[in-house]
Amino acid sequence: MNKRVLHGYWRSTASYRVRIALALKGAEFEQSPHDLRQGAQRETQFLALAPQGLVPVLETEDGSLTQSLAILEWLEERFPEPPLLPAQPGARAIVRAMAYAIACDIHPLNNLRVLNALRTDFSASDDQTQAWIARWVGEGFAALEVLIGQHGGAFAYGDSPSFADCCLVPQVYAARRFKVDLRPFPAIADVDQRARALEAFAAAHPDRQPDAD
Repeated sequence: MNKRVLHGYWRSTASYRVRIALALKGAEFEQSPHDLRQGAQRETQFLALAPQGLVPVLETEDGSLTQSLAILEWLEERFPEPPLLPAQPGARAIVRAMAYAIACDIHPLNNLRVLNALRTDFSASDDQTQAWIARWVGEGFAALEVLIGQHGGAFAYGDSPSFADCCLVPQVYAARRFKVDLRPFPAIADVDQRARALEAFAAAHPDRQPDAD
C-alpha cells in the first residue's frame, strides 16, 4: 500500500495514543473517522478490517493492525527514532508496565461499550456511572503516581516521551472529561502538562481532529 490510514474516532483514547506515537515518530498517515456513537464500528466494511469492532486500526504496508499497544510496538520497530522505549530491558519492562496499567486496567473499564452496558443492562444512573469511572481511574492513577515518583523525570519515565506518556495523556484527557478529581495526582498532572506542550501531543489532541464535534 502507498498510504498509512488510521481508522479511529476523535474522542477514543486508544486512537489518541496512536496519533501521538505516529506524530512523535514523524510517520505520515491519513485519517478515516468512524463515529462510534452511531455504531460505525459495527459496519461490515469496518469489521473486515477489525473483527473486534474496535478502534484504532492502522492500515500499513504490513497489513491492517489492531490494538493500540500492538500498533505502538510496530511503530517502534518500523521507526526506531526517536525511541519510545528505553534501551535497557528492565527499563523497557517498567515503561510497558506503566502503559499496560492504563491500557489494560483503567481504560477498558471506562470505554464506551462498558459504560453503555452499565446504563442499559444494569440500569446504572448517571451518578453510579460517574462513581464507577472515578473508582477505576483513581485506583489506577494512584499506582501510576507512585511509579512516576520512582522513575519519572520530565516525563512519566525519565526525560523523554515513551509509551507511558502516549497512554497517560489520553487517559488524563478522559479523566478530565468525566470530571474525575485529579488533585491527588500532582506528578501525573505535571507530566501531562509538559507532554501536551510538545507539538506531537498537541496535534494529536481530540479537539484538533477532522471529525471533532
